[in-house]
Amino acid sequence: MAKLDTLSSPNNVLNCHIQRQVELAQLLSPYGIKIESVADEELIPGSFFGEREAGLKKQTLYLRTDTPVHSALHEAGHYICMDQLRRESLDTDVQGGFDEENGVCYLQILMSDQLQGVGKNRMMQDMDSWGYTFRLGNARTWFEQDAEDARQWLCYHKIIDSEQNITLQLRDN
Repeated sequence: MAKLDTLSSPNNVLNCHIQRQVELAQLLSPYGIKIESVADEELIPGSFFGEREAGLKKQTLYLRTDTPVHSALHEAGHYICMDQLRRESLDTDVQGGFDEENGVCYLQILMSDQLQGVGKNRMMQDMDSWGYTFRLGNARTWFEQDAEDARQWLCYHKIIDSEQNITLQLRDN
């Protein structure tokens, strides 16, 4: 399986090969998120950044086999972290604010532990490789030393509990 993960991956990040898409579908189904596989040469519907990046329209997450796992979890995180009104009309642009964006980054790191062969360390490495930027320089330092506001935001919206366990609940307000 490892060979499939890095195939066609210029940034050497893990990709959403078919088995990974199955795992993502299982992980995200409690939230009502459905995975739609897109042919490798096709444009990804709902992709804000285009190219290989995951797309999101309402509750459907669009992925190709070359879509990075971090992108899939990030877009799914936006769906989980946005309020119901935005979820109902969601088409490509998540329109999230600063606090939500931080919560999404934190949540995607937590969710990565639920995927075989991914985990927090690899997720943070892939986020850095892809070009996510953090005030303290990298994803790990941010996650471990500077993300209290993201944790609090996720707890306030009942997306995680005080022990940083994922609650499998969508933001409701």
